[in-house]
Amino acid sequence: MKQILILVCTILIGLCAFGQTTPLTAKQKEELYPTDNVVSRYHNNWTQTHYPKRIKQFMDKSLEYGDIVFIGNSITEKGKDWSEKFGVAHIRNRGISGDVTDGVLKRLDEVTYFKPKAVFILIGINDLFSLHHDVDNRHQLTYDKVVPSAEYVAHNILRIAKVIHRKSPGTRIYVQTVLPTRRDYLKEDILTVNKLIKKHESKGCYNVIDLFGQFVDANGDMQKELTVDGVHLNENGYEKWVGFEKPLIQNIAKQD
Repeated sequence: MKQILILVCTILIGLCAFGQTTPLTAKQKEELYPTDNVVSRYHNNWTQTHYPKRIKQFMDKSLEYGDIVFIGNSITEKGKDWSEKFGVAHIRNRGISGDVTDGVLKRLDEVTYFKPKAVFILIGINDLFSLHHDVDNRHQLTYDKVVPSAEYVAHNILRIAKVIHRKSPGTRIYVQTVLPTRRDYLKEDILTVNKLIKKHESKGCYNVIDLFGQFVDANGDMQKELTVDGVHLNENGYEKWVGFEKPLIQNIAKQD
């Protein structure tokens, strides 16, 4: 009997060492995700419908321990299968089209619970759209114009990184600079957010990946050949992103 108890304890200690737990109950799993009525007032009218649908997809196929997670908005979501793009297993897409920094903060429990190997964050452009628009007639979108400033957006990005670091200290956190656009009215705000992202790196909870520098042209715009509409990426854009980050991803994937 004593030998059996020792064996059981050894197995349990081993499981804990790898961060494993017993399978979640349905109730425990639900508690990791925002409820259907949790949206952000910063979301436009379309995103307030899309956000809960996307959360349901995450619940149906939750993360696993040790995944690499890409968190963001439509630019991340439209990347689809990031594992296929990088040729590396266990990269999970947690992009939600139209999402903002406040929306990401509301859905971090799943990420921190499963203790990912690494998290890559790209968020902020929709917050900046909200700064400038009450209505986007071209896309039939309405915004509650309450995002106060580019500095607020950068502060929220720092909060996202801090929450992940505090609750999952073993996770490597990479904050990617906000991509350039071909919309002149967004240029200065993007530069402000990115400057603050780089400044806050010294606080030590994340590393910066300067995607902006890879996509910007001599005029400060998104390189025309990399975008479908001045904001979102085409296949050339995704290929450039993957090519830039692939050595880092491969290095992370092969480490225990």
